[in-house]
Amino acid sequence: MANGKTLVVVESPAKAKTIEKYLGGDYAVRASYGHIRDLGKGYGGLGVDVDHAFTPDYVVPEDSKRHVGELKKVLKAGSGDLILATDYDREGEAIAFHVASLLGVDPATAKRVTFTEITRDAILDAFGSPRAIDLKLFDAQEARRILDRLVGYRISPLLWKKVRPGLSAGRVQSVAVRMIVEREREIRAFVPVEHWSVDVRLTPDGDPTHPEQPFTARLTQVPEGKLAASPDKKGVLLATEADAAAHVERLRRASYRVANVEKKERKRSPAPPFTTSTLQQEAARKLGFSARKTMTLAQRLYEGIDLPGEGSVGLITYMRTDSVTIADSALREIAELVTNDYGERYSLAEPRRYKTRSRNAQEAHEAVRPTSVLRTPQRVAATLDRDQLRLYTMIWRRTVATQMAEARFDQVGVDVSAV
Repeated sequence: MANGKTLVVVESPAKAKTIEKYLGGDYAVRASYGHIRDLGKGYGGLGVDVDHAFTPDYVVPEDSKRHVGELKKVLKAGSGDLILATDYDREGEAIAFHVASLLGVDPATAKRVTFTEITRDAILDAFGSPRAIDLKLFDAQEARRILDRLVGYRISPLLWKKVRPGLSAGRVQSVAVRMIVEREREIRAFVPVEHWSVDVRLTPDGDPTHPEQPFTARLTQVPEGKLAASPDKKGVLLATEADAAAHVERLRRASYRVANVEKKERKRSPAPPFTTSTLQQEAARKLGFSARKTMTLAQRLYEGIDLPGEGSVGLITYMRTDSVTIADSALREIAELVTNDYGERYSLAEPRRYKTRSRNAQEAHEAVRPTSVLRTPQRVAATLDRDQLRLYTMIWRRTVATQMAEARFDQVGVDVSAV
């Protein structure tokens, strides 16, 4: 390798391949293969000196030593310059900090670049304005990692004794288990109150052979007044089966007529673009994917897929985000696609912008979206495997829908009287 190259460190080989294509020959992009330093097993297995300000005891795991050696070799053979391009989150900041430390570069002065999509413009913009490592963000990751050890290493052995070996407890799941237990206790303490409802199956003109489809009407009012929807609501309650049966007998003998028809136009706005959590929820609901599978597929789509004529291309933005923001450039591209492919009827006069509700959301991040909606699912179908395509299609459709006109539909309510 020729001298003078700047070492760029990312997490994975796939990400390195995509980025190196955009940077050119003056850069050597290498992977750290994730975290290259972690808490050791000293101090009673905690890896944390709790008696001295909870000082972490960092070590390089055996399977990371080879990667560290390779990074040192490339740095020494090149220009000596280092740029850290790990993911734009706490874990990425921690990896950047530890890589700099192990390569002999002061983390406080090391060059750091971040981006939310792996595209030529995003990469060149990021490398044009490097920043320092965010030491406060690193501190946040370090605190979380220490808490993982302090909580998990002390509670997990108790689970092994009381429940079964192999279970783990930690900073997050222990709290979640408590919430589930508290909810289960509320459910068990609930005292159900018996109540009944009455439905009537009706056909036009009372003719079951009528070509119109039969429909179901629910009894909402009796001579004594309006029925209560549930025991905690106001109104007449059918508290026993006998109460309901009395009305059933009367309804069997009744004649029915339409008393009122009310038609209203309803509008429904599209759902916001995906965050990490909504992406996982929708993939589970529509595709049957586990959260782990969804994130593994999304990671691959983010880091880069080889497309004919384009090489390795990042197809989606960074998939760990709590933001529903979409960049202005992407909004313009989506609007153009909607107008060209679906027509003016479905386009918007102004972009629809969603507001992130989480107070702690990282607004510098974007929602999970395609890096270019012009790469339609049909265009990339031959390159992606089945599950990658299903997830990409879901992300693409959700993103495009955010910039389309509201759905309009008629809602018809019919009051039927029994006489």
